[in-house]
Amino acid sequence: METPYYLIDKSRLKANMEKIAWLREHSGAKSLLALKCFATWSVFDLMSQYMDGTTSSSLYEVKLGFEKFGGETHAYSVAYADNEIDEVLANCDKILFNSIGQLTRFDNKSAGKVRGLRVNPGVSTSSFDLADPARPFSRLGEHDPALIEGVLDKISGFMFHNNCENASFERFDEMLTLIEAKFGHLIDRMDWISLGGGIHFTGEGYPLEKLAARLKQFAESHGVQVYLEPGEAAITGAATLEVTVLDTLNNGKDLAIVDSSIEAHMLDLLIYRESAKVKPNTGPHKVMVCGKSCLAGDIFGEFSFEQPVKPGDRLSLQDAAGYTMVKKNWFNGVKMPAIAIREEDGTIRPVRAFGYEDFVSSLS
Repeated sequence: METPYYLIDKSRLKANMEKIAWLREHSGAKSLLALKCFATWSVFDLMSQYMDGTTSSSLYEVKLGFEKFGGETHAYSVAYADNEIDEVLANCDKILFNSIGQLTRFDNKSAGKVRGLRVNPGVSTSSFDLADPARPFSRLGEHDPALIEGVLDKISGFMFHNNCENASFERFDEMLTLIEAKFGHLIDRMDWISLGGGIHFTGEGYPLEKLAARLKQFAESHGVQVYLEPGEAAITGAATLEVTVLDTLNNGKDLAIVDSSIEAHMLDLLIYRESAKVKPNTGPHKVMVCGKSCLAGDIFGEFSFEQPVKPGDRLSLQDAAGYTMVKKNWFNGVKMPAIAIREEDGTIRPVRAFGYEDFVSSLS
């Protein structure tokens, strides 16, 4: 295949799915794929065998989950518009409101649905203010137990989403204990609780047994069905971005320009000032790998190679599933990566390519 393209490895994806299935069996918690992180529906046939459904952040994600994934479809939005609420309700099993104001506004329309409310516990694990749901003056969920208690007759569940790239079970346990201390008397009156995503329980060395026991204890002590909303945990390590070196130069450092762009194809890394990953990243030849857009900071990172990098070389940028394909864009008109799947037998199957007409049709 011509580069650039995202390559989803089904064997690696399945390994994550098996951990999710194990956790479901041993904790009783259901798992919903967070479409805001990964929505490449060509592998939903595999993922839906191990997960219970999807959770969304918009009307289009709700519809995608309903049409392509199946199972339970949970709808959430920071704010629903009048012209979309009917369609949201028609495509979901549960609808979660971000505020009491929205719950009240759409009370009559949503009366026939299972309803929930997002609750902001005021603590999180995010090290980035940009992504911190508990940041000062946060709009993400209600925080006052007294106000929430006033609408309990309208809902049957809560959603707490305050973990962010949290690889520590101890920190998860600590925050869940804080949630119980502040909202436990309200949780006891609910039927179900979503604990959101951001828990890196599929990561190497994560104590899955401890997490399963804690989730089971939480569910039993409060009499609720627990939901998790894994995004990155579902697809960690499951894809690469395959690129080709177009040019090399030296401006105090050895530089390699590839046929891709961090701003257009791995935007989260640029937003959070993080480096891409290359394996094995060993060797004596240090090279800064750069994108081909005109943005001066379009840099994937600096890596070590066993041999000098030259035009025509292929590079694989690791961990390229989460928050990549859902954020890709046409900045500079750089060719958008195709999407391909490596099947479990090792064969590579192209599933989607993007061309000039797609670029044109994205504008007017």
